[in-house]
Amino acid sequence: MSHITAVETADIRFPTSRSLDGSDAMNLDPDYSAAYLRLATDADDGLAGDGFVFTIGRGNNIATEAVQTVAEMIRGESVESLLDDMGATYRRFVYDSHLRWLGPEKGVVHMAIGAVVNALWDLKAKRAGLPLWQLLSSLSPTELVGLVDFRYLSDALTPDEALEIFEKALPGRRERVNHLLDTGYPAYTTTPGWLGYSDEKMVRLSQEAVAAGFTQIKLKVGDSLADDIRRLKLARETVGAEIKIAVDANQRWDVPEAIEWIRALQPYDLAWVEEPTSPDDLLGHQTIREAIAPVPVATGEHIANRVMFKQLLQLGAIDVMQIDAARVAGVNENIANLLLAAKFGVRVCPHAGGVGLCEAVQHLSMFDYVAVSQTTDDRVIEYVDHLHEHFADPVRIADGNYLAPTFPGAGTEMTLEAQHQFRFGGLSA
Repeated sequence: MSHITAVETADIRFPTSRSLDGSDAMNLDPDYSAAYLRLATDADDGLAGDGFVFTIGRGNNIATEAVQTVAEMIRGESVESLLDDMGATYRRFVYDSHLRWLGPEKGVVHMAIGAVVNALWDLKAKRAGLPLWQLLSSLSPTELVGLVDFRYLSDALTPDEALEIFEKALPGRRERVNHLLDTGYPAYTTTPGWLGYSDEKMVRLSQEAVAAGFTQIKLKVGDSLADDIRRLKLARETVGAEIKIAVDANQRWDVPEAIEWIRALQPYDLAWVEEPTSPDDLLGHQTIREAIAPVPVATGEHIANRVMFKQLLQLGAIDVMQIDAARVAGVNENIANLLLAAKFGVRVCPHAGGVGLCEAVQHLSMFDYVAVSQTTDDRVIEYVDHLHEHFADPVRIADGNYLAPTFPGAGTEMTLEAQHQFRFGGLSA
């Protein structure tokens, strides 16, 4: 039997604001950052579990402290007992009365729970010698249902319905795994679209994206309607009619403003409009979707928990669910989100604009394809060409597809060199 012997956290910050990578109408000068966690053990295999909370700079120290606080709950505990029942381990964190008081199930502490849960899944996958997506896809329907917390969901999704979804996807699992290993999973890129980029840089990167095989790009919008129209016109002329263009307002608009603004952009054939208003305004999303149809509405990167996703789906307020690997409480809660999307027939196109998010969320989409939705039709994972070299198993893109990871783990392990070079607040143990 082995034990968690050390809880190591680090405040990691990358100076992406220098080149305005990641800039949008609400986040003008982001420094992509990670409140990073490593769970060390005394096992002979020397394996550790890695996870993180993604932020954009200032305040990352607060997230790091929250991760430390949550992870301290399991210091000294049996690794085997934690990993053998990840459903119980997950519920232990989200049911903890002290942590819930700080949410409940939202905000910095909830994301910190996600970092710890993801680190444990990373360790479990490493011990199994499998990438996370394959580990999850090897579990039985009953085991998968046991990972999900159905509290607050049963009016929309019951355990029996979840079991039926998983059982329906059992036939063909092996073929879908092989398809991913051979072909990968479709991607789109936001790399050309950061709001701080010049028109010339946007055009050049759009051309490069099409040449690299991407069939969809995304542009940030919301600061100036005139600028948005000019940039969309340039982008459409650059990529042609066959390439999809999505836009992302990053919560910039009030509801009436969103409707007026999106209608002005409709002539450029929008693949979707993302985060058109406050992520907490569920009724606002419903109003916008009804008003701008047939333009699809996408959201999710700032949706705090599975309950908010449930309500968005019940209201018919979104066309695209954008799960985020580091926003909710980790793998378990995102499995609930994938099930909700399957129940309501909504496609999942994850958010991955940030350090390590591409590496982490690809596992969830690939699991979704193998064991839940059984399809990649009209589904894409976001890709941004930033900071992948700082991870032990960086994403691989070919012909506009994510190539399936084969390295054991959850993709969340950062290199030691990056941890030391970009450490802001120092390591603690």
